[in-house]
Amino acid sequence: MDPSRSQTQYMGWKIDYANPPGEPGFIGPDSVHWRIYKNPIALGVGGVAAVLLEFADARIRSGVWDHSTYKADPVGRSRRTAIAAMVGAYGPQSAARRVIAGVNKMHARVVGQTPGGEPYRALDPELLDWVSATAVYGFLTAYDRFVAPVSAEDRRRYFVESGPVARLYGVQTVLTCEADFTAMMERLAPRFEPHPIVDEFLTIIKTGKGQAGALGFFYRAIARAAVSILPPMVRARLQLGPEYDLRGVDRALVRAAAAVAERFPAKNSPATRAPLRFGLPANFLYLSRERQAELLTARLRQCP
Repeated sequence: MDPSRSQTQYMGWKIDYANPPGEPGFIGPDSVHWRIYKNPIALGVGGVAAVLLEFADARIRSGVWDHSTYKADPVGRSRRTAIAAMVGAYGPQSAARRVIAGVNKMHARVVGQTPGGEPYRALDPELLDWVSATAVYGFLTAYDRFVAPVSAEDRRRYFVESGPVARLYGVQTVLTCEADFTAMMERLAPRFEPHPIVDEFLTIIKTGKGQAGALGFFYRAIARAAVSILPPMVRARLQLGPEYDLRGVDRALVRAAAAVAERFPAKNSPATRAPLRFGLPANFLYLSRERQAELLTARLRQCP
């Protein structure tokens, strides 16, 4: 499969990150999101960590496992989730609204009961808030830990930037800082529990189900890296033991892969197509921060 095509197609819709020229997104070229989301290793590690945080709650765990294709098609399911995140960050607002509306429509059909008999629905505001919070936490923490440190000021900007897209998904409690995430997690903590589905999910990640089998060692490193960035309380509640401890070789492997991804643009990816919409070069996000600032200043001077 063409990896660039997999990021520009969603449920039969074509997403053009480079057009219409000048159409704003919900998040712009000078954002922390654009910097973080360009790195697929950070997104992979952060995405797995986010799912683990979500699966700690039986309502979300049951909703995902019973109403999605994750068990049968983990790669396709993960890819669709990634595209929804990418279009919210890099896409023009019109495309982002269309994709998010489609996601919300699908979520409206997700209702059921946990094995313990507790009803759930995907559009429950408490669940929407937590799912959004886990993604915000996961991507930021993975980038900070395995790619490059994120300053306190940029961390604050990142939380603020996430608000407009989160609200489109129906999120009511939008995070403004890390303390907000901690407070939400502590409110939900009494619900957190271990479950065989968590182990099954991690087995899918570790074995690279649906991916190149020869890279099993890399997928195991990704799984351990994701567990390593979980808040200690959540890891303890999920009973993820020493077999998930991040080893030196795992850390080196993940950081090396992230460093390569940070330096070399993926052709026709959202991160290289979106700058074109603003009259910026495709490699904009891979230039020095100083050069990026110069290009953005020059662009502002050209605007009427």
